[in-house]
Amino acid sequence: METLDEEAFGAATPVQPKFTSHSDPASQWTAAHKGPAYFAYSANYMIDTDNAVILDVEASRSVRQAEVGAAGTMIDRITNSFNLHPERLIADTVYGSALMLDWLVEQRGIAPHIPVIDNSGRKDGTFERSDFTYDPADDAYTCLGCKKLRQFRCRYKVPRSGANKDGTMRYRARKTDCDTCGLKTVCTPKEPQRKILRSIYEPSRDVARNITQTIDYAISCKLRKKVEMLFAHLKRILKLDRLRLRGPCGAKDEFHLAATAQNLRKLAKLIPTNKPISKNA
Repeated sequence: METLDEEAFGAATPVQPKFTSHSDPASQWTAAHKGPAYFAYSANYMIDTDNAVILDVEASRSVRQAEVGAAGTMIDRITNSFNLHPERLIADTVYGSALMLDWLVEQRGIAPHIPVIDNSGRKDGTFERSDFTYDPADDAYTCLGCKKLRQFRCRYKVPRSGANKDGTMRYRARKTDCDTCGLKTVCTPKEPQRKILRSIYEPSRDVARNITQTIDYAISCKLRKKVEMLFAHLKRILKLDRLRLRGPCGAKDEFHLAATAQNLRKLAKLIPTNKPISKNA
């Protein structure tokens, strides 16, 4: 019962699952793209990209919050166990949340080679947040009409600072500036004034965005295929398409045994074989 309350399983998310297995309540009801739904666990690998050797493995529920938490757990564990300090973390967009990126950049000093989860894009043709320029010294955005967007209190129009409960800061333009602006129809046609939300973790998100524009990030995208190949090998060669043991502890045991088998196969290829002795020697 204590295992069910761990962050990787029962406490991973407060959202009530749609279905719960009576024989294995810690498993997650999930489905692949256009595939049938089933109860499952997720195997999370932390590998050395130079040799594709698995450094750590963690079992979790098949939800984004649990998988992100498993990545942090494995990073701390390999640091304490092997005294390894990763310079960068290569992962897909699932790990591109603001909180995860800030944890990597500010607390661990790890370069996040991860696409950023960004929902600020618009589909109606109006200006997006990326069209506005942020000045950290002035703590204000500048629109294409050269007007400032600042944090204002709605009632008294007094400049304020601080974040909302959801970890975002709201920047607003003055209504008088928007009323006289010729770009209002392509900026905020349905609202009296333009508003922009900025995360308190935006500096760390900017670090990740800048990395995605580098050559190192393009190399990291190719290196990420190594862990995908391990998952494919896990299912197709080792035939671990379903678990034989139930519960979180059973999932951990099976994933660790499978990772051990994959490492042994890999290490056997890395060990140099003895050359045959020539008859003329």
